[in-house]
Parts: sequence; structure tokens; C-alpha cells
Amino acid sequence: MTGRPGHPAGALRRAAAPRADPALAGRLGVPPVPATFVRRARLADRLTRGVREHPLVLVDGPAGAGKTLLVCDWLRTSPPPYPAAWLTVEAEDNSPAVFWHDVGQALRRAGALPRAVGTARRAAPAGRPPRHLATGLGLRRDPVVVVLDEFERITDPEVATGLDHLLRHCGGMLRLVLVSRNEPLLPLHRYRAADEITEIRAADLAFSEEETSALLTRHGLALSGPDVRVLTGRTEGWAAGLRLWALAAARSPDCGRYLKEFEAGHSTIADFLLAEVLDTQPAGTRDLLLRTSILDRIHPALADALTGSRDAERILDELARANAFVTPLNGPWYRQHPLFAEILRVHLRARHPGLPPELHLAAARWLQRAGLLDEALRHAVAADRWDLAAAWFAGGPAVDQFFSSTGPGRSAALFDAMPAGLEGPCAELIRAARALAAGDCAAGTAHLDRAADGLTAGEDDAPARLTAAVLRLVAARLTGSAPGAVEAARTADRLRRTLPADPGREHQVLPVRLFTDLAAVRLWSGDPGAARAALLAAVAEAPGAEHPERYEPLGLLALVELLGGAVGPAERRARQALAEAGTWEAEGTGRAAIAHLVLAWIALERGDPAVVRSHARRVPAAEAGAVAGGAVAGGAMDGGAVDSGAGDGGVVDSGAGESGAVDGGAPVVGPGPGGDPLRIVLGAVVRARFALRNGDPRRALAVLAAAEHPGAAGEPSPWARGLIAPVAAEALVAAGAAGAAVGLLPAGEARSPELALATARARFAAGDRGAAARALPGTPAGPPATVTRVLLLKAEAGAADGDDRTAAHLLTRALATARPDRLRGPFLEAGPWLAAFLRRRPDLTADHGWLPEPLRRPAAPVPGPAEDAPPVEPLSRREREVLERVAQLMSTQEVAADLQLSVNTVKTHLKSINRKLCTSRRTEAVRRARRLHLL
Repeated sequence: MTGRPGHPAGALRRAAAPRADPALAGRLGVPPVPATFVRRARLADRLTRGVREHPLVLVDGPAGAGKTLLVCDWLRTSPPPYPAAWLTVEAEDNSPAVFWHDVGQALRRAGALPRAVGTARRAAPAGRPPRHLATGLGLRRDPVVVVLDEFERITDPEVATGLDHLLRHCGGMLRLVLVSRNEPLLPLHRYRAADEITEIRAADLAFSEEETSALLTRHGLALSGPDVRVLTGRTEGWAAGLRLWALAAARSPDCGRYLKEFEAGHSTIADFLLAEVLDTQPAGTRDLLLRTSILDRIHPALADALTGSRDAERILDELARANAFVTPLNGPWYRQHPLFAEILRVHLRARHPGLPPELHLAAARWLQRAGLLDEALRHAVAADRWDLAAAWFAGGPAVDQFFSSTGPGRSAALFDAMPAGLEGPCAELIRAARALAAGDCAAGTAHLDRAADGLTAGEDDAPARLTAAVLRLVAARLTGSAPGAVEAARTADRLRRTLPADPGREHQVLPVRLFTDLAAVRLWSGDPGAARAALLAAVAEAPGAEHPERYEPLGLLALVELLGGAVGPAERRARQALAEAGTWEAEGTGRAAIAHLVLAWIALERGDPAVVRSHARRVPAAEAGAVAGGAVAGGAMDGGAVDSGAGDGGVVDSGAGESGAVDGGAPVVGPGPGGDPLRIVLGAVVRARFALRNGDPRRALAVLAAAEHPGAAGEPSPWARGLIAPVAAEALVAAGAAGAAVGLLPAGEARSPELALATARARFAAGDRGAAARALPGTPAGPPATVTRVLLLKAEAGAADGDDRTAAHLLTRALATARPDRLRGPFLEAGPWLAAFLRRRPDLTADHGWLPEPLRRPAAPVPGPAEDAPPVEPLSRREREVLERVAQLMSTQEVAADLQLSVNTVKTHLKSINRKLCTSRRTEAVRRARRLHLL
């Protein structure tokens, strides 16, 4: 670095000013920077911008944060645009006369005062700097930077007032850089309000992972990326901690192993913090720091409870202002630096071996009274008071954590270590919750029965009885027991309303959970009307999208609406459910599975296999019906569902239904272990139907068989039977076992439109057209997809009898029924007769461009390049996304909503797509994109 008069580098190299004593001269030079220092350009740039734009720059952080070295390196490698003076403040500078003398010497050493300016002849008025300093700075043509290091030593308000006065009355010729462990006494609020300050605080000084890695490299160390992340996180980027760790690790043959075995309480880091922070505090402050080190966060009242004093608020505020490794959080809370707290806990155990359990217990009781149950539980466990932890957990909302969509919460996970010998009803309730969350209904019910034996009818046990009722409802949902669900829901609701209001134990999501579980059981038992009413009540209990449990009842509502034939509303509900689940990072969990399966079902009805696969993949494997080699996932099926088309052995025996998965002519479907029966059955039906669409009836039968687990405790489900039986019959027909399909379906009882259709198809395939016709109602009823299939089957029968006029009429009605929801699936399933018929009557599909291409009349060729010519310009990623949704027959408004774009933006993308593909309509664009394998 070359120096020249007036240049900051020259100023830094200039010899000490005359008459300066040796001790002061040592404090006027910029300290050296060690060879292992990591230069941080992001902070150096902020310092440079700060002195250009603001009169005051504050570098404020705890001991060892790297403040001084940062400013030293900045002055040496990226000098400011103005001359710079340095003064390391000492305790004697707390006197105004000494302070201003030393500041004047620093300015003279830097050549920042004109020669014509003399020294002070008399003392300045209180709160004013010496007049010669203000005069000298006012005579300058450009500003001067003054760095005051260790400024926390200035506690005299008169010095701070004078410094503020000098800044405001020097004609803008002073740039003050204060390096301090705490906030100086200057009126910082005024500087902040006027935008006259640049602040670099502790969070800014913290090392990033990249900077940590660079520091280790300077010390000759190498850690893997994950280990660097761990070290940075454990130290929270504290510079001194990283350097001290690196020095210690350099003596270890394996620094990665040293990191795993590192104990902060017995290290040079501990020595540094104890000497620099703890030992410098008064006795009362040291006691508070030691006792509160057991806490993740500190409330002043809680600190008072642990110390037996009443001044915790003052002490914590002073520690935070002094950057003594105590940081304020939201509201009245504080926290200790994790590494500092870890060292203090080791120190606490060494000094007072029996004190930590007492402190944990006192903290647990205080937190429980404050309604902070999760934290109270952790401290009760740390105090080895499992009895208290179990009682608080079972009597509050924490038991809900076992059934969270994202898995057990932190407090629930604590009870993995609960002693096996712990007795009492609350411990049994926790064991019941764990068993039910794992899908083990038998064990869960046994624990609930044992808990009931120990619970009394008194008020003290009412919270635990409420938890027991909630768990009974969970068990009823798993077993499909409607009577059990109704009784449990009524009991839980009654107890919930009679308990006194207590935010600490109130089940925030309990009403939604009660209605949702009750609705699931109602649907399982074949009462969709009652299920819908309960689901609407659940949504009403959670009116906002921010409610963490609302997405599951929305998904179930979508299912009820889909099965009732309302495809559009079902799709909107399902998409809303997934959007809200995504807010809670639960979009791919089991409780969001119903919404995915509803959308997969709708995609099946619309003939869109890509969308089916997309949603099916997001259903957790445990919720897919435990399917071996599922219809979407692929894989070979051991054995055949139907042997040589005869139905001998396998899933169905000779069409009689007397063995295998079919019993007595109709599937007796009950929930199996390990998951919600609704999701298991629905997942199996969707996958089986997809397998049939792909021409694989054997796999479809295997998928359905995997969902048929009656179980000793399971309740038969007419709802599940109504879903599974038609698909199973269709699979048997497709496998050439029409007789087995006829025997599978119930006879002589009220049948749903789907069962009637399945019976007619099986009879038709068996060659009995009369029986098939009698099985169908005169006027088709049911959801649009079912009505469309009935009309297509009647049209097929008419075409087979040579009655093309009737067939055409029925086909026209089928097209009109399917058109509003773009239900292409029934036409794809209809078989070869339909394509042959439409070749004779292409006029029938002239106005139905939404139909699958093989069934539509060939469109007139579009003038332009050959169909196989590539696009004139590649489609962008967003244009592909728009085109994929157009191919799913989504409207412009639906595409905009799905991609979170404006309608005009979608229209712009569509114009660009047509231009690039040389097409004029969206249907042509989709067709050409498929030919070019862009979709």
C-alpha cells in the first residue's frame, strides 16, 4: 500500500505525533490482522457505504464477534475515501478532558487537523467538545473518519453528549465509526429517524457457512458441508467460537470426529466465555445466568422464580444491551446464546450437582401454569417427573400431536422414553394414543380400557376423560364403528363444554377433529348425507384457511360431492384442500391423501393418465391400501387374479365367490390395520380403475384384494362394498370371467346405480342381453359419469341389435351428459364398438372437440408447415405448464387460478403457443404438441 499526503493509507503510516506519550501512541495505531483472518467483503462494503452516506457508523456486537478485526481489515485493505484516525478507548478516557485530548491526538496523527489549528487553551463547557476540534474540522475540505474502538468503556454522559455535539456542528466533516459491545449513550433514535446511521449488529457479524468454511481452510482444516453447517449452527456464527474451535481441532487427527465429540463446557471456548462474560458480572447476574441456562427462552418472571429475586427484568435488559450473549426475543422473552448456555449448564452441574433437577421442576410448574405445555413437558421430563408429564400431556391438547398430519410433535416424541413401569390412567392414555397413531386398534383399545379403570367421575379427571373420549373416536374411525363413533363424539363434546375455560389445556382443533372423524365413520357406514352435514360443521368450526385442520374435512367434502356427481365442486374443494395443506407443509401426507385421490378419480373420468399418476404418487404408500405392485407404481403380481380366464383359484373361485376375497356373493369390506379405512379403500379403487384403463384386470383384482381386510374388530362397510364390487366385477369381465362377475354382485336388494350398471355389464358380457336390460333402470340416475356409462351400454345393445337410430339417440344423450364435466373416461372404456359406430356416424361428434381424438371426426387440415415439423420457436417452461393444463380441459380462468397468474397473462401465453406451433385454436395446439411429444 503506497502512502501519499492526504490519502488514508498515508495517514495510517504517518509517524506518531509529537508530544504523544508511548502508551497513547500504541492506541493510535490500527491493530494488526492475523494471517487466518477471513475478509468479508459484504461487511467491508457496508462500512464504505456507511461513511459515504452517514455521519455515524455503529459496529455493535458481543465479545469475540470480530468487530475490531473487521474494521482493521477494512482500513488496511479497502480504505475509506477519506483520511482515517484510530483510537482504542481505555478506562481513563471516561473523563471528558482525557477523552478529548486523546481524540485530538488521533486526529493529528492522521493529519486530519490543519496546522493552523492549535490546542485547547481552556476547558470546554460541559457537554461540549473543545472548540479547536470543531473549528479544525470545519476548516477541512473533505471529511475525516474517526474510529473509536472499545467504545463501551465510555459511560460518562458528558463525553457522549460532546461527541454528539461535535458530529452535528462540524460542517459534515466528521465520519464517526464506533466499535462497541453495547449501544453507546448517543441519542441513536434521532440518528435512526433521520437516516443518519449505518448499523452492523451481532446478526450481521455472524459467520455464514461459506465464511466458516473459509476460516477453517485458513487454519488448515477441512470439514464436509453438513459438518460446516452443524458447526456454524452450534456457534451461531460467533467468530471467536469458530476460531477457538479451529485452534483446538487443529490438534486432533480427525476434525470431523472432533466436532461430534466436542464438549463446549470443557474447552478453550468455555474459558473465553467464562472469563470475558460470566466473571465480569456482579454476583446476582452470574447467579441468574447460571440458573436460567437450563431454559430455551427466558421470561423475567420465570427467571425470578428460579433465582428467588425480583430484578430479573432489569438484569436481562442490561445483559441484552451489553451484548453479553443474551438476546431479546418477541415480547418480554430473552434467550442465551446456545453455546454460552451449554457452557453455563456444565458450570452449573459442576458447582451445584443437585440443583439442575430442582430448577427444571420449578420451570416446569411455572410454564404449565402459564399455559406453555410443550415447554413444561420438556422440563418435567428433564426433572425425571414422568408422572407430572403424563398427567399434563393426557389432560391437555398435546395428545393431538400423535395424530398430526406431519407426524408426532416434539412433546409426543418425548414419551418414546417413558419408563415401561410407569403406571396410572394418564400413562395408559399416552400408550393408547401411540398405539392408535400406529394403526394398532387392538392395543390402543386395551390401553383405553385400562385407563378407564383408573379414571374417576370427579372434576379432576375430566380432562383425562375428554382425552379418552377423543381416542375412542379415533379407534372408532379406524374400525369403522358408527355406534362407537357417535358415543365417543357425544362424550367428548359434552366434556369439552363442561370443562372450565383454560387456554393451557384447551384442544384448539378438537371441534374440527370431532366432526371430521364422525363424518368419516358416517361415510364408511353408508350415510353420505350425515357425513356431509358433519363435514360442513367441521369447516364452520374452522372458518379461516389458516386453521391447521381444515384441509382434511375439505378433502372429505370433495369426496362426498364427487360420489354424488358434483364433479366441478368436488374438484374445487379438493384443490382448496391441497392448497391449505400446502400452507401447513402437509400436502403430501396421509391426511391430504383423500384430496389427491379425488383429483386422481376426476382425472380418470376425464381420461388424463398423467394427472392420475401425478396425484397417486403423492399418496403415502401406507395409505395406498398396502398394494403389492400397485396399478400406478408398477411391479409384477405374483399369481393371477383369474387363471386362464376361468376364474379357478386366485382371488375368485369359479365365479361362485365362496373363497378368496369374495364371500357369499359380495365383498365384506372392513378396515385393516395400519391406516384410515376410507383412504385405503378409495386408494385401492382408484388404482384398480387405473389398472383396468391400462388393460390389466389381474392387477386391478390384486389391488382390490389388498383392501379387503375384514379384521375381527372391523365393521363391514356398505360404502366400501358399493365402491369395490362394481370395479371388481368390471375387472372380472375384462379378464373373461363374466360368470364370476355375475356371482360377485348382490341380487334381490336395493342397489346403487353403480351396482346396477355393473350387473348389467356382467350380464351383457355373459350374453344375456335381456337380463342386462332388466338390470338397468328405464331412466338412468346417479352421477353424470354413471349415467353416461348406462347410456353407452344401452347404445351398445342397440347397435348390436342393428338399431342404429336408437343407438345414435342414446349416444347423443351420453355426449350431452358428459360434456359439462368433459368426462372422456366412459367413452375410452366403451370398447371397439363405439369407434366403429362413430365411423359410420361422424356427425355425432362434430360439436364435441373435447372427446378423445380417435373418437372424433377428423378435423380439416390447418394450413401451414407439416404436422411433424418442429415449432418455429421452443416453448418456454411457463408455456408448457399452460399447455399441460389446457390439455386437461381446464378453462382459461382455471389455468390462471391453478398457476396463480392473471387471466390476461394466460391469454398471452396461449397466443404465443399458437404462434410457435402454427395453430389457431387451443385444441389444435394440444393435438400438435402431442404429435411432437411436447406433452
